[in-house]
Amino acid sequence: MADYSPNIRDEIRRAYLQKGPCQPRSYKFPQTNQSGINRRFIAHWFDDHDWLEYSIAKDAAFCLHCYLFKSNFDQVGGDAFTGVGFNNWKKAKERFNLHIGPVGSVHNQAREVAYNLMHQTTHIETIVIKQTSQARTAYRTCLNASLKCTRYLLRQGLSFRGHDESAQSSNKGNYLELLQFLADHDEKVKAVVLENALGNLKLIAPSIQKDLVNSCAKETIDLILSDVKDRYFSIMVDEACDVSIKEQMAMVLRYVNDKGQIIERFVGVQHVTDTTSSALKEAIDEFFSSANLSFSKLRGQGYDGASNMRALVAVAKKNIDVNSFFTTANSLVNVVGASCKRRDALRAQYQEELVRAFEDDCLITGRGLNQERTLIRAGDTRWNSHYVTLISIISMFPSVVNVLQMIVDDNPNDSSGEAYKLWREIQSFEFVFHLFVMKAILGITNTLSLALQKKDQDIVSAMNLVKTCKENLQLMRDNEFEELVEQASSFCYKHDIIVPTMDEEYVIPGRSRRNAPMKTNYHRYRVEIFIHVIDGQLAELNDRFNEVSTELLTCLACLSPKNNFVAFDKRKLVRLAQFYPYDFSDRDLLMLEDQLGVYVHHMRSSSDFSHLEGINSLAEKMVEKGMHEIFPFVYLLLTLALVLPVATASVERAFSAMNIIKNPLRNRMGDQWLNDSLIAYIERDVFACIDNEIIMQRFQNMKTRRGQL
Repeated sequence: MADYSPNIRDEIRRAYLQKGPCQPRSYKFPQTNQSGINRRFIAHWFDDHDWLEYSIAKDAAFCLHCYLFKSNFDQVGGDAFTGVGFNNWKKAKERFNLHIGPVGSVHNQAREVAYNLMHQTTHIETIVIKQTSQARTAYRTCLNASLKCTRYLLRQGLSFRGHDESAQSSNKGNYLELLQFLADHDEKVKAVVLENALGNLKLIAPSIQKDLVNSCAKETIDLILSDVKDRYFSIMVDEACDVSIKEQMAMVLRYVNDKGQIIERFVGVQHVTDTTSSALKEAIDEFFSSANLSFSKLRGQGYDGASNMRALVAVAKKNIDVNSFFTTANSLVNVVGASCKRRDALRAQYQEELVRAFEDDCLITGRGLNQERTLIRAGDTRWNSHYVTLISIISMFPSVVNVLQMIVDDNPNDSSGEAYKLWREIQSFEFVFHLFVMKAILGITNTLSLALQKKDQDIVSAMNLVKTCKENLQLMRDNEFEELVEQASSFCYKHDIIVPTMDEEYVIPGRSRRNAPMKTNYHRYRVEIFIHVIDGQLAELNDRFNEVSTELLTCLACLSPKNNFVAFDKRKLVRLAQFYPYDFSDRDLLMLEDQLGVYVHHMRSSSDFSHLEGINSLAEKMVEKGMHEIFPFVYLLLTLALVLPVATASVERAFSAMNIIKNPLRNRMGDQWLNDSLIAYIERDVFACIDNEIIMQRFQNMKTRRGQL
């Protein structure tokens, strides 16, 4: 503490005291040989001494109060509890009591100073400012009004001070407007806000807003972590660039609550300088340390791979043809949708196509049919959006061709050159064939992608969907090439595109035939495109589920209650428990084997469990009927299965929210402000449960305030 400037020491001490002592109760404390006996730190010592801290890195105990305030006293004794740490567990209780000492000991003095600092009973500013009860009431009224404004803006994801929300900003924006609105509709607020908030108390200052938002976020996180408690959990981590091109790492916790429900909670976003594994690990370690979470309760980790679509992206990177196709498709959307004028032209062309189709009786009319459309841009955080993009290109193909032709005719410049290149490329059989192949593959994987984006998806159901997806891809590979060629050819005939003969020699457009390899169109489209892409997709899916993970997931499938527990297999469930040696001892495995026989007989004979579909509904029903206490080992297996991350879709949703909070008009938002705003915005249901009084007390204790509650 002596290394910090005296001007900021109290602020740092407040932060430590608000956070509380580091007490990793669920940590498996290591044993050390002391006097010939293995000894270790005991977790229940935390219950006896609220000042006691434990350092996992040093395997030593410390005193929070003496560490923070030892620089205030000339003599503090040794540095066992403030420097190197205490780790003589043989005499722990004796040394703890000796450290506390009599009433006037250094420890008790430090404890008293800590209490006074947090409650501001002896601070010089508090002594000087003898506030009347009327002033306190006015301060509370004004602070409560400011907090109401803060809550509203955070819930809606709105800006506080316009485009520039830095501490130097003079733009008062939405925040001041809300204060004024409250003043106009509440006489108590009006009397105080107009006189004090805009004057002496200055509750519209950027620093005050920052502290209020930070208080809201910290209380939200504290409430989430209190629900996690000592439960098993998994983490899901992903990274993406924000609008300022800063790499942000988001983290979500997944756990099972007291009702047996799967819960996924966003716990923060952090700027990382690079995305190497070591940098991400360092950021994760920092979060675990700040949140007092123990790695001993971590049972699953998910990094990126939001859905099976990641496999398709990997295939695209390895396959030049697929990569080129998606580049063309994205360029097509960008060029045609580059301006409102072009989008309006596309809509007009599409309407003309519909009118002609109506006149020729080629369309079925009805409510909800033939609605206005436009090209859909593929999103970075919604992998199934690529499928929607391809569907929109197919359905609006003639309109897209006409708009590209209009761009070429009306704009003899650089943009027309790109438009002409796209106009030529999309009117080729190769592009159309790619279009229908990728649409078919994405059509198979789209159901899986949508299912994996659900927050309560369990691993067993996900594995069934993966199996179905792989089977359909294999079926497509073996039997559907001719059908796809027929679809692509029919589409080309309809839009006057030349269709090559499959038995003829394949010619690369714009290339000399002299050095070109000899191959037929059939070989090109069946082997090099159709089979190659599907095999790549299947290989990526198989790589993600190797022998070890497949065995684990096969065992997990035996927990499924579907069809009256038809998949139940005692041997495989015991094997599943063996994957968790820290949770099931040899004695527990013997008890589990006996418990499983009674469990499955009871489940199959009970009507309450006869119509369940997934292990998530099974866990909820077991808690509802009290079966989790009767079959604790089985319920532990269910919990471990449910916390396994199926996909990182929740993290992807956090990035979608980040684009709402930190948009191009708020691109100067700081990292801490972004993190606090995202927590309150994404976890708004948790935020809504926190009383204003709790937030105001945290805000008040952050630093010395002129006003007093």
